[in-house]
Amino acid sequence: MSATAVITNAGVQMPRLIYGTAWKKEATTQLVIKAILNGFRGIDTACQPKHYSEDLVGQALVELENKHNISRQDLFIQTKFTSIHGQDQSKPLPYNPHSPLVEQVRQSFATSLKNLHTNYIDSLVLHSPLQSHELTMEVYREFEKFVDNGQVKQLGISNLYDLNRLKRLYDDARHKPSVIQNRFHAETNFDNDIRRFCREKNIYYQSFWTLTANPQILGHSLVQQLAQERHGTPAQVFFRFLMDIGLTPLTGTTDEKHMKEDLQVLQWPSLDNDSIAKLKKLIND
Repeated sequence: MSATAVITNAGVQMPRLIYGTAWKKEATTQLVIKAILNGFRGIDTACQPKHYSEDLVGQALVELENKHNISRQDLFIQTKFTSIHGQDQSKPLPYNPHSPLVEQVRQSFATSLKNLHTNYIDSLVLHSPLQSHELTMEVYREFEKFVDNGQVKQLGISNLYDLNRLKRLYDDARHKPSVIQNRFHAETNFDNDIRRFCREKNIYYQSFWTLTANPQILGHSLVQQLAQERHGTPAQVFFRFLMDIGLTPLTGTTDEKHMKEDLQVLQWPSLDNDSIAKLKKLIND
């Protein structure tokens, strides 16, 4: 593990802070360029036109290579397959919804490669589990074939809040999941049991809505005090704490000042053990 990246169970170098591109719409290209030029090296997107403009992430990657000499190989790109239940059927779909499920997965992946102007994906994530374990595994087994043929480096799952379902996926997977990406908030007890399982199995937990869903933590007196001591912000303290306990936060800020602040956290020394122990109580750890 370096100050800026971790090595996952698939041997992939993954940034410790990832830039999220949901809901950026037509601003996506310029925001991704801004994020990378400020120092982000990981980008999260999805083949889901409802919430993501994956093609505009791809435009940013082309521009970064052509105008700024930042090569695709130097970036960690994560995208997702979204089943028909997570798609807006009034928008053009990335696959034929009438095709068999495995064919939808193949078509979606081909769309992602085309959108992102690349011949490989660093991290391919199932956007959410399907209605049954069998259907989830049908998709995941197709993912595993992409790993077998060198088109994908690692796999993951998102929006999975049931530990037993995660265990079944893990047990049945040939290529074990490297990441789980979940909303991180009090309503799910901060995924306490899932995060424990992830630590045991060397799966990295990526958190989203990390700041938005946790105003009570950002406003807590200890977080405020640590922010003052470090001449930083409560958001910076919370991100540093989560990295110190092994999480990989996503940040989707559109504000360049916040981008810079978020990245500064990577160079901060870890919080002291006493503060970490107290902060753990805030997330029921």
